[in-house]
Amino acid sequence: MSDTAPHHGRPARYKVEIGDENLNFRTVEIDDPVPTGRQLIKAAGAHPVEDYVASAFMPDGTLEDLRLDELFDLRERGVERVIVVRTDRSFRFLIDGKDMEWPKPVVSGLVLKRLAGVDPARHDVYQEIRGADDVLVRNTDLVDLTKPGVERFFTAVAQTTEGLSALPPRDATYLEARGLDHTVVDEGGHRGVILHDFLLPPGRFNVPSADVLILLPPGYPDCAPDMFYCIPCLTIATTGAEPRATQARLAFQGRTWQRWSRHNSEWRPGIDGLHTMVKRVERALAEAA
Repeated sequence: MSDTAPHHGRPARYKVEIGDENLNFRTVEIDDPVPTGRQLIKAAGAHPVEDYVASAFMPDGTLEDLRLDELFDLRERGVERVIVVRTDRSFRFLIDGKDMEWPKPVVSGLVLKRLAGVDPARHDVYQEIRGADDVLVRNTDLVDLTKPGVERFFTAVAQTTEGLSALPPRDATYLEARGLDHTVVDEGGHRGVILHDFLLPPGRFNVPSADVLILLPPGYPDCAPDMFYCIPCLTIATTGAEPRATQARLAFQGRTWQRWSRHNSEWRPGIDGLHTMVKRVERALAEAA
């Protein structure tokens, strides 16, 4: 219960946390256990009331706008949370699959993390860009929500693979979205990702697909993967020759891999990941063919 017991005949008071557009909250007390949106805006000290919108946090973490005369029960789940922001409309977006509405035309990376319910110090947030690489949204970056279409965001643990038992969530999400059959493998302190039956440029090599191994260095994703490896050994269909700089071999997981020496001299920590490494693999295969 979010009410305070009455004393000496005084009515009970009900606590509610009211936040601003940066999700900085303070606790206020209201006499009415079921106030209207108008009452909540007044409790925030905002005026004129008609210029503001009160939005309540729902149990699933989403936000729901409260009309000025709509009732909001403060007795249900403990101390309720509401944000009060000056605006005349709301802007819809998705984060981690949740449908959200935000009462401002821009939203910061820090607010996105807080809305997603993740630790801002331990997580990154990315904006999905159709047909291009996802963009890291830093805490102080502002994203324009007024553009046509619904903006999409996702969060990922800001942590390297050292000590992790799985891929960073962003990489796992990318591989699943691409439908890439893959296995995460470890051997001798080295971690790798095997892309099974990875499709090759049609008719260009001796086989239509191959297993592709990407080794992840200590410190990934802050540090860049370098080369990649293929099984079976690929040769050019028209000549039978191996592509340039693929003659070396690697023994890993009981198999012998063809090493593709395609070095990575440019890496953007916080932006690049398996999604950009796979693009490098595809480009290298297309150029060799």
